[in-house]
Amino acid sequence: MLQLSEKLSFLYQPYVLGIVSLGYVLGELGHYLIGVTSKAIAMDLHYGDIACQLNSTDFYLSELPVLCETANNSETCLSYNVNGTPYCEWNYNGLGIDYQILAGPSFMAVFTIMGVILGFAADKYNRVRMLTVCTAVFAVAIILCGTVKEFWQLVLLRMIMAAGESGCNPLATGILTDIFPEKKRALVMSIFNWGIYGGYGIAFPVGRYIPPLNIGDLGWRVTYYGAGVISLIVAVLTGLTLKDPPRQAIGEATDENPAAKTKKRAILWSVLKDPRIIMLALAASIRHCGGMCFAYNCDLYYQRYFPDYDLGWWLFAVTIVVGSIGVVAGGIVSDKFVAKMGVRSRLAVLAISQIISTPGAFGSVYFGPTWAMITLGISYFFAEMWFGILFAILVEIVPLQVRSTTVGIFLFVMNNIGGNLPIVVDPVSKDIGYRESLYIFYAGFYGISSIMFLLTMFLMDGPPKQVETDKEAGHDNKVFTTADELSTISNGKARPNLHIDRPMSIESSRL
Repeated sequence: MLQLSEKLSFLYQPYVLGIVSLGYVLGELGHYLIGVTSKAIAMDLHYGDIACQLNSTDFYLSELPVLCETANNSETCLSYNVNGTPYCEWNYNGLGIDYQILAGPSFMAVFTIMGVILGFAADKYNRVRMLTVCTAVFAVAIILCGTVKEFWQLVLLRMIMAAGESGCNPLATGILTDIFPEKKRALVMSIFNWGIYGGYGIAFPVGRYIPPLNIGDLGWRVTYYGAGVISLIVAVLTGLTLKDPPRQAIGEATDENPAAKTKKRAILWSVLKDPRIIMLALAASIRHCGGMCFAYNCDLYYQRYFPDYDLGWWLFAVTIVVGSIGVVAGGIVSDKFVAKMGVRSRLAVLAISQIISTPGAFGSVYFGPTWAMITLGISYFFAEMWFGILFAILVEIVPLQVRSTTVGIFLFVMNNIGGNLPIVVDPVSKDIGYRESLYIFYAGFYGISSIMFLLTMFLMDGPPKQVETDKEAGHDNKVFTTADELSTISNGKARPNLHIDRPMSIESSRL
């Protein structure tokens, strides 16, 4: 039996990658499922806006004498008919300020704060046990979402779900970077971080096609029960089959000398005041807001404007396939072709990719269904290059001594601004229209961020001198780590005079 175990030991690393990646996919599915099921939930729980909308698939929009959305009251709405057959209904549409709060602030506020707390805790306690608890927490929250009877219950459960999911990225990243060799880390982190696209993309077919089946007379609730139960199984497998690996040495200063602490705080303050960091943070927040506006509103938008077209599988394909290819392409361009040319070139690639993506983003909410999907695919390919390149830039311009803290603060600011600002879509849409509000906060913010990234390029220094180093850089659990960041650290771009070795230690602490 022992010999068999030794022969199969080579499967342990990909098994760990598969389990933690599946957990991340399910967490993101729970996060974004609300955007696809909001209309059905709103009709059940009675929250958000009430509007006149198409009630039947027997008619195409081109066949209607008057569009439903032109009615401002229930009497007018219900009077619209074709040969005596009413085609409109006065009902909840899943939108409104209630929905925007549910999708954005209620989730992101808890997610960002708990992410920082759990990131620090991951350096002191058993990461596998923490990841098991986090996965179980969001799994139970997803299941309970299927049982809610009131709007406030759903808000509370979204907050609990965020608390659980916030630990998945930093905890899993720490485990993966400690069990995989340095030469495989970039690929491993690319596979793991694909989870956000997997969860987001799967939400479209799950949220669109499962509720109409009305399994067990549960409607939309069965999607949450199913996602939650599978997540709970993954939590059990995580706790029973994974082991917390020994922690590798971290290449950052850990001197507890008061003078060293004072110096580090001074360096951190100078970094946070750096115009380059401020511009990057503002540009990233605006870009993140644009992406979240589309993520939270795209399915509801297409259902509202193209009710007689089924775009669920198209949205799934664009998100899963095109978005994933864009992430990988951005990393390759940034690492293989641009890294040697200096940080300015990284910013040029970042700005150009977002400039190219902007017309496609505009087209995805301007054109009809066919061209909307074509332009969305083009936009997605270039737009999703941004995250990896951005953090490759950030870790190159920040001193190694304060890199983890700076990235943590940067993510906190970006997620809070970009994740909560989409709430303004609702009041603006009531004044100028839903489509027009997405022109501004989705496509417009893509364009604004690209200009800001381009302007930031002129604040950067030229190509730095390259210094070879074969130091092994470990992982700091305080931050979310991207594949680009890992490859940047491992390629020796950090300043060697700030690199301090620590002996390898084995974590034996427990929760």
